Amino acid sequence: MASEDHGGTHAGAPGAPGEPDKDAVRAVLAAARAEGRTALTAPEGKLLADAYGIPVPQEGLAESADEAVALADRIGFPVVMKIVSPDILHKTDAGGVVVGVASAAEARGAFTSIVGNARTYAPEARVHGVQVQQMAPPGTEVLIGTVTDPTFGKVVAFGLGGVLVEVLKDVTFRLAPASEEEALSMLDGIRAADVLKGVRGGEAVDRAALAGLVSRVSRLADDFPEIAEIDLNPVFASAGGAVAADIRVLLTTEAPVERPRHTKAEILTAMRRLMQPRSVTVIGASNEPGKIGNSVMRNLIDGGFPGEIHPVNPKADDILGRKAYKSVQDVPGEVDVAVFAIPAKFVAAALEEAGRKGIPNAVLIPSGFAETGEHALQEEIVEIGRRHGIRLLGPNIYGYYSPWQDLCATFCTPYDVKGGVALTSQSGGIGMAILGFARTTRTGVSAIVGLGNKSDIDEDDLLTYFADDPHTECIAMHLEDLKDGRAFVDAARETVKKKPVVVLKAGRTSAGAKAAGSHTGALAGDDAVYDDILRQAGVIRAPGLNEMLEYARALPVLPAPQGDNTVIITGAGGSGVLLSDAIVDNGMSLMEIPPDLDEAFRRFIPPFGAAGNPVDITGGEPPSTYEATIRLGLEDPRIHSLVLGYWHTIVTPPMVFAELTARVVAEAREKGIHKPVVASLAGDTEVEEACAYLFEHGVVAYPYTTEKPVAVLGAKYRWARAAGLL
Repeated sequence: MASEDHGGTHAGAPGAPGEPDKDAVRAVLAAARAEGRTALTAPEGKLLADAYGIPVPQEGLAESADEAVALADRIGFPVVMKIVSPDILHKTDAGGVVVGVASAAEARGAFTSIVGNARTYAPEARVHGVQVQQMAPPGTEVLIGTVTDPTFGKVVAFGLGGVLVEVLKDVTFRLAPASEEEALSMLDGIRAADVLKGVRGGEAVDRAALAGLVSRVSRLADDFPEIAEIDLNPVFASAGGAVAADIRVLLTTEAPVERPRHTKAEILTAMRRLMQPRSVTVIGASNEPGKIGNSVMRNLIDGGFPGEIHPVNPKADDILGRKAYKSVQDVPGEVDVAVFAIPAKFVAAALEEAGRKGIPNAVLIPSGFAETGEHALQEEIVEIGRRHGIRLLGPNIYGYYSPWQDLCATFCTPYDVKGGVALTSQSGGIGMAILGFARTTRTGVSAIVGLGNKSDIDEDDLLTYFADDPHTECIAMHLEDLKDGRAFVDAARETVKKKPVVVLKAGRTSAGAKAAGSHTGALAGDDAVYDDILRQAGVIRAPGLNEMLEYARALPVLPAPQGDNTVIITGAGGSGVLLSDAIVDNGMSLMEIPPDLDEAFRRFIPPFGAAGNPVDITGGEPPSTYEATIRLGLEDPRIHSLVLGYWHTIVTPPMVFAELTARVVAEAREKGIHKPVVASLAGDTEVEEACAYLFEHGVVAYPYTTEKPVAVLGAKYRWARAAGLL
């Protein structure tokens, strides 16, 4: 039989930039599925590559040694020869690859050796022949691939290739399809990004060609749901382009899960009635102290909720001075929210009644559902909710707080300090930690919401609401997982344009990499994908609970920076060094002080101080030195943010420093100067009071740490960049 020669795209060519040939791909996939296969052969992979303009070397399929020699001669020596078998995925393990075949004699010997090794390795394997492939031009080895992530769907990966890829795990991810701009950001997103730019005299790679290749591969995966994974490894990137030396494609037999979606209008309608209700009913309300239904009723009444409160209990006529109803059907008028405080086994029947009543929101406090293995019970309430159009919050939650409505629908301690921070948590314990932090720091909140099992309402619903809520200035979310990563990313991107979103993702260090059939799949551990895609969405990821809470409290206090120039003014040289390190660690840059500004600072500091950046005024200086240098830092338009390092002395006591700093910042804001100012205060316990005072007056300040204030400033910068303000 004559050899099959796939000329295709020549090595080093940029690839066809036009519209892909989807029909060609459909034909290849249909043929593989008809044979019950979940992996494409190398020649089939080549057909997909050609259809999407993915540059691969010239190659052909030889079924005999003579055909291998003829193909190699036509392509041009040296060549690579590889076994072609739908039953042998890992060709190297089977002794099925020979590189650098340089003559006809070598080609003949390689064919015989490869086929023999394959027969020994897998005697039952179907062998279609041997692929004879043009040697790819030399270049930097990189990996490009896609996986189907259970949370985010199709995800594209990019990193350094070669044998160390799974050891170094220097890989970055984006949602597929990735634009060429997003693909370019991936080239800069790996730790070894400088390798691509040329090091030690090496040539820089063609970034546009490489980014285009990433984009096209991601589009191929996104266009065909039946493609589970694509693995291009190695790809040789050079100044002349990028060529995929090997392409492996795995298919899935599972249909993608269709998750229910709501329109933005539907979400806002439901969430407004949930967060701003006029009428609330408590199913399972009780007169007995210690019962959840009693606690919820007391919190609603004692919290001053101005709307109607209707207790439901078939065994009571009156609960806490309110008329009780035997059934939710008996409650008069329209009800916006039903709070369930009954055992799990009774929820479904009561939810049916709420559905017939037309109640749009159910807050399901009870536990005993999927979190304890009762999946069928949870599926039952979800089905009831969908059938009646009820949005479900929970189950297995502590309830929720909506302070601007004086609403405390929870069995936990009340909280009523109104402000601009919306806080959500998947865990009840974390929810109470949030509450305690808010109380200790007097953080004003617009909402505290428990999400629990997230049978229905989840983070993207709340983000959609909080994005439009005039009372909310910052959203902070603790989550253990996302039901629908795509919906979350869509909602986060819209929200981040208006206000910061902070996320604490639990499970950061879990051994999340699943068994997978490709390098890309093995590298796509849960957290690696979460980390990159949350960043792609513009979300600020907090490394821990305290950081999440501090970011949430501090970000609304700081104005958005208008540029990257940060200046440190400190009374202690040691603090200045640590603050400088923290600035670099948090992705910011110290301003290069121009000579005229350097001279201006020097006029206010002693000869043994140091201008430059940090500006070290030394510890023995009076309040006037702090005041003059801070004012100069605020008023010079070339400086965009200030980091203050205070050292406790009797010459300038902590509260004196706090009051003068707050006054100078307030005077600047009266002149229309709004710059973020953070402060690190080192000293005795009096610095705690000074920090609290500064926080209340628009300066984010922390005692005993140089890291926290700079981390907060860095978070504000990350949001400003994501929001397009820088």
